Amino acid sequence: MALYDYSGALRQGRKRYQEAVSKGQYPYLPVLDDILANTDIVSEVNLGIIDIPLERVVGTKTQGRTQAFASNFMPLLGEKSEFGAKWAYLYDHQIEEGIHDPILAYEFMNRFYVQEGNKRVSVLKYLHAYSITASVVRLIPRRSDDLDTRLYYEFLDFYQVSFNCDVWFSREGSYKRLLEVMGKTPEEIWSEDERQYFKAAYDRFSKVFYHARTEEMELTASDAFLKYVEFFGYEVAKERTADQMKRDLVRIWDELLLTSHGSEIALVEKPEVKESASPKLLNWLIPGTAIEPEMLKPAFIYLKGKETSSWVYAHELGRMDLEQRFGGRLQTRSFENVSSEEMLLKTIDEAVAEGCNVIFTVAPQMAAGSVKAAIKYPKLRIFNCSVNMSYSSIRTYYARMYEPKFLMGALAAAMSEQEKLGYLADYPIYGMVSNINAFAMGARMINPRAKIYLKWTGLSEHHCRKELEQEGITHISGEDLITPSKASREFGLYCKTPDGTVENLATSLVNWGRFYEQIVNQICRGEQEDKNLKGKKAINYWWGMSADVIDVICSKNLPSSTQRLIDFLKWSIRCGSFHPFDGKIYAQKGLIIGGEGRGLTPEEIIRMGWLCDNVVGQIPAIELFKPEAQAMIRSNGVRAEETGTEEKKIENSGTGRL
Repeated sequence: MALYDYSGALRQGRKRYQEAVSKGQYPYLPVLDDILANTDIVSEVNLGIIDIPLERVVGTKTQGRTQAFASNFMPLLGEKSEFGAKWAYLYDHQIEEGIHDPILAYEFMNRFYVQEGNKRVSVLKYLHAYSITASVVRLIPRRSDDLDTRLYYEFLDFYQVSFNCDVWFSREGSYKRLLEVMGKTPEEIWSEDERQYFKAAYDRFSKVFYHARTEEMELTASDAFLKYVEFFGYEVAKERTADQMKRDLVRIWDELLLTSHGSEIALVEKPEVKESASPKLLNWLIPGTAIEPEMLKPAFIYLKGKETSSWVYAHELGRMDLEQRFGGRLQTRSFENVSSEEMLLKTIDEAVAEGCNVIFTVAPQMAAGSVKAAIKYPKLRIFNCSVNMSYSSIRTYYARMYEPKFLMGALAAAMSEQEKLGYLADYPIYGMVSNINAFAMGARMINPRAKIYLKWTGLSEHHCRKELEQEGITHISGEDLITPSKASREFGLYCKTPDGTVENLATSLVNWGRFYEQIVNQICRGEQEDKNLKGKKAINYWWGMSADVIDVICSKNLPSSTQRLIDFLKWSIRCGSFHPFDGKIYAQKGLIIGGEGRGLTPEEIIRMGWLCDNVVGQIPAIELFKPEAQAMIRSNGVRAEETGTEEKKIENSGTGRL
């Protein structure tokens, strides 16, 4: 029997050997001594005897027997060789009693190289065992900016508290995130029970994941496990059986595929308008293709109350407008002050119990909870108001606010006798920086010497309006909308004179009612464009003036020539003949963005982390913002790696707008 299995292992080894040779790859086991020839090892640590995952045993320490194995640790020597006989003996020993003697191995960059025990590894890999006992010496390389080295040092920090060598992530920050979802701090040492519970849960998940894994799934088991505990919670994961995990994986497989494909996002810049038969006729011709508005009951879930939040107030107006647009055929429901993920999940349960089948969660902070609800209710349509979020189970939507901000910048420069203009922003989330830069570019188009003084109202300590007043700035871009409880007229683009008089010049307006109407119409038409993108790209509706969901409302007191200019620019943006971010753009620090003959892509606009050179101000560190603002920035904010380093990449890029 053992010789028969050796022949099977031999076939696997020779097949891998031939595949490697045909691809021009090294066909044998990698040798650690060769790898370390040009590596600076700063420390050796004896880890003692531990269980190591066989998938991470990848080579040998010395040349020795390396050519007796293919790169998958399967044998290459004939059945009648002494090597073959010893391999067969070890196979019988494993079947009858089990291999218990630890191998000797070296760990480098969380991969293991065998000093003694290659045949034992080969037999256990052939039998698809999960781990092997080993006496391990760790070799630690010098720190560097290399990604693999940075990941390895993150692993070392994780190992110091967990003593677990099974987990290996492919993305920076994942170890920290895993500890967060487990409810642990980076410095908290795990107890022996905690280590055992974690290892048991991770081992169960890994086995289920590798059994279910297909060629299109490029995630490691660790990457997938992190997503799993984010969706279901670590306490749940600890108690799940292998069969339960298998069912759970089916429910989140598209989310894992999306992560595997790089969390790509499909930005849909205008709603698809189809000239087709009416929904009723479609229902008759193709049952199940389309539905009537009466069959929908949308629920709107707000983070705050409409009396205290201008953001919620704007969406509440949109909800009421949506009902009016359908002439009473569509009933909606709203929930306010849903301020935590736990409350969100309970609220969605309540909405579903009331018969709601479409959910709008109207804050970026609600995105993660929305995905958990979508996994729980696979047939529930959930939309989250955010942009640049990569989830497969929900869709996101947002307005291209940089378009009206460009117009308001041009208007501010046209109306002000000064070169100094003010801009109030709350926090640097995705899209906010492009709004600031669009305003600055609009102002520069009218007045090349215009300077935009940027102030952040989301900072823990700020005196934004007072500072602008001290600078003598009269024309300011403030909040787009105020709540009913506020009596202030300092919203939109306004002029505030030294005596305190405020004159409103213009405001940008998102017609959320129209936005929601078009989403509902798409649902009623039964459009299924997401099926082709499921697990491949996240769908973000990012609509602007061309979709008739954004406008700029100007004061009737504007000079007629200025009004004509704004109308012309508005029409040009709407029809696509002019784009604010076309051509060469001059940024702070002497950087040049873009170039002649091309515009920035939607992705570059959303993820903008630089400021135009006529902006006076910076993007503050996250620690300087209020706690509430910090939560928003963490969930939907400009990432650190997208500021200060991405500009040169943008400058050299040859891609154009989609």
